[in-house]
Formats: sequence, structure tokens, C-alpha cells
Amino acid sequence: MIDTVILSSFERFGAFLRQLLPPHKPQKRDLHTCWRRQTRLPDFVEKSPIAQRYLDLLGPLDWGALPERNLDRNWGQATIPHGAFIAAYLLKLEEGKKSMEDLRLFLGEHPDLVWLFNFPAAISNPGSSLPTARYLTQMLRQLPNQVLQFILKNSVRLIIAELASRGVSCGECISLDTKHILAWVKENNPKAYVDTRYDKTRQPAGDPDCKLGCKRRHNRRGTSSNTENPPTPTTNPVPAKNRDVGEFYWGYGSGIVVVKVPGWGEFVLAEMTQTFDKGDTTYFFPLMAKTEQILGFKPRFGTFDAAFDAWYVYDYFHRADDPLAFAAVPFSEKGNYKAKSRQFSPEGLPRCAAGLDMPLKTIFTDRTRSIIEHQRGKYVCPLLFPKPSGQTCPKNHKNWPKGCIADMPLSIGARLRYTLDRDGESYKSIYKQRTAVERINSQATALGIERPYLRNGGAIANQNTLIYILINLRMLQRIRKFQSEPAIS
Repeated sequence: MIDTVILSSFERFGAFLRQLLPPHKPQKRDLHTCWRRQTRLPDFVEKSPIAQRYLDLLGPLDWGALPERNLDRNWGQATIPHGAFIAAYLLKLEEGKKSMEDLRLFLGEHPDLVWLFNFPAAISNPGSSLPTARYLTQMLRQLPNQVLQFILKNSVRLIIAELASRGVSCGECISLDTKHILAWVKENNPKAYVDTRYDKTRQPAGDPDCKLGCKRRHNRRGTSSNTENPPTPTTNPVPAKNRDVGEFYWGYGSGIVVVKVPGWGEFVLAEMTQTFDKGDTTYFFPLMAKTEQILGFKPRFGTFDAAFDAWYVYDYFHRADDPLAFAAVPFSEKGNYKAKSRQFSPEGLPRCAAGLDMPLKTIFTDRTRSIIEHQRGKYVCPLLFPKPSGQTCPKNHKNWPKGCIADMPLSIGARLRYTLDRDGESYKSIYKQRTAVERINSQATALGIERPYLRNGGAIANQNTLIYILINLRMLQRIRKFQSEPAIS
């Protein structure tokens, strides 16, 4: 009797001590560790085909170095690691699950994946301890995008390392393009009645972060089968032949830098998401900064569409020590610089229609006509500056006798925009690589990037990054599969 009382007292004292001590933490485990030590996996994971498939797809990533959230906090429920959620969402994209509820049901039916992804769930009944669909949606919205950028950079480095082991180098030529993303709001539904569909001052109730932007703009006369000018509207003094027609949407834009590896495929080097009111050229400098950081060097060649026909794009790829480096961009007939055949003197002075070198009159700083501050020069007619020569214009130009004026940036990129040989073989060879970014956009569209069923900018930006991560992982898997399989003669 006495022994029983003493034993009971020790048990209560031991329980009291266990409350004071920190809880026992299981040995740290992640997908990369499981991928490297597959012989130590539990039998139900080792014998699961779907677990092995996702271990092969996600395992090469360095999950152990992932910037993780504080997992020691306990607010009444187990804290879900960032790594577990990221792996689960990549599974959602790969399996084509439409909602978080579908993802949760799928995980509940596969306890092997719950263990593999390191969810704090009970193996006997994983569905009972998995986070709710609402909580998973909240994690997608609140997950710092820098965490996903770490995973994206890691996938790029793995691809580059795998190619280097086969003697293949990449990154010398890049392609950059943007992809429109339609917000999930009724203003984008042409069948829904909206009083002011394209009023940018009235934010849609369905998405507090999306912005109104123009996907494509063209002249109505150029798109009409009738070559005659349409009648000028009586309420608009602007002639109808000059009226622009645009495709407007509420939404976001995704910019990507893509590298094509001949014989292997293409992968995403860098990406970023902005609201749709930002122009295409605003993606250039941030994405090129990320590109240099990941590659460790500046690419020699770049290929873009006509939306990036700007002087600073040509200037970025120009190198005094490498005359072969250039940016392959189609000429865009826009603004005040429609003279595609403009000529320059050996000293860099523009030539007028009569072939005369136009001297530089003034230099000023422009802070409005470009996304960056730059120096511009005003070039004038040589027959009138620095003093009138008394001669008349040989071409009898329409601007005479006031004389022609050329206002352009002083950067060499402004001259390269006109002097670039777009009919040469070098230009054609580089510009062909722009198809790589079109193929990446096609894959992203198939994964649902164009019409996401999400309601805020944070979730959409994170989903975009996750889509590009999955595209890179597929590329990495193809390279590794080619290595492991014997060559077919």
C-alpha cells in the first residue's frame, strides 16, 4: 500500500517536471535529406509509387537551407512549416487540383505524402490533423515571396550545375517577356453588367490589389478590312483614323527571364509580378539585376519583343570590349522617332534628311520621358547653327526655313536603336531564341497562370513563382532522366 502511494507521488512529480521542460523535438527531416538517404525511409513511404515520384521531383532542392518560419510557437495548433506548404502546393499544380479543399482531400488519402512533406499530422488519421483549406489559402497569401525566390534560385543553380557536368554552358543569351494575368473580378466578365467597367478610380470589390491596364493597343484603321477612314465622331474632336483601340483588363503582369539550352529545353532564370498598370519596360532593370545576381555575369545577348524597343535596353547589352554583344529588338514605330533609316556620322551626330551632320546645341536632364533619369541632347540644323550659313536646305524640307531638330538621348543605345542590322544573320539567329519565352508562357498558361481563382496580389505573386519553380523542376528532372537512362543507338 505504501509502495503504491510513493509510486503515485513520483508519477505526479514526473508529470509536473515534464510540463516545465520543453517538448521533445523530433529529428529534423526534410525532402532533400529523404532524397539523399532513401534507404532510411519508412516502408509505407519507400513502397509508395506516388511518394517516390514526388521525392524524385522535389528532392534535389536544398530544403534544409530554406528560410523557415518559427516552428516553436504553439497557438493551439501545430505550426505548418513553409517547406511542407510549398511542397504541397507544387503537388497541387502538378496534379491539377482546382482548390485547396481538393488538395487537402488528396493529402488525406496519401499519408505517405503527409509524412514525406513533413506535415505535423498523425499517420493513423492524417486528415484529422491537416490544416483546413482556409488555412492553406491564408498561407498562400501570407507566405513571404522571398522564400519562394530562394527555391526558384536553387532550381536554377541545380539546372546550371547539371548542364555544366555535361559540358553545356548557358546564360549567354536571355529572353525577357511579360504575361498578362486577369483578376477574378466581375469587371473582367463581359457578360456581367458593370456600370463603370474601366474606371481606374473605382477599385473592384473582388480584388483590392489589382489594377487596370491595357494588354494590346492598335489603330482602328489598321485592324479594319475597310481601307477607308471611319467617320469622325461628332462628340470627339480627334479624327477617328487616329483613335487607338485597346484591350483593357483588371489584373496583374508577370515578367520572366528565360534561358534556352539547345537540345535540352528552356528554364526560367528570374521572375517578378506587378500590377497591370505597370508598363513592360518597368520589368527590365529589376529582372536584369536578378539575372546578374544568379548567373554571376551580364548576358551578352538579349532578345525582346517590340515593347522593349528603348534606348536603355540597347545600352545595357552594348560593350566596348565585346562588339558582338547586342540586344535583338524589333524596331517600333512610336513616339517622335519614326525615322527607322536615320543615319549617323562617325562622331555619333544624327544626320538630317539632306544628309547633313546636325550639331549638338544643348544638353539637358530628362526625368519624364523614360523610366530612368538620363541626359538628352538637342541637335539642330547645321545651316542655322552655330550661325546662319546663308544656304538653303538641299531637300527643301517642310521644316525649312526654321530647320530640323532632333531630340534624343546622348547614350550610345539611342544610336544603336537605329543602326542595328536587323536583316543580318546574327540578329536573326539571336531573335529566334525568343520562342523559348513563348514556350514557357504556354506551360504557365496550362498550369493556370492566366486566370487564377485568387483574390489578392500576394497570393497571385506567390502562385506565379510556384508555377515557374515547377516548370524548372520538370526541366531538371528531364536532364537527370537523360543522364540515368542508357543512350539509345
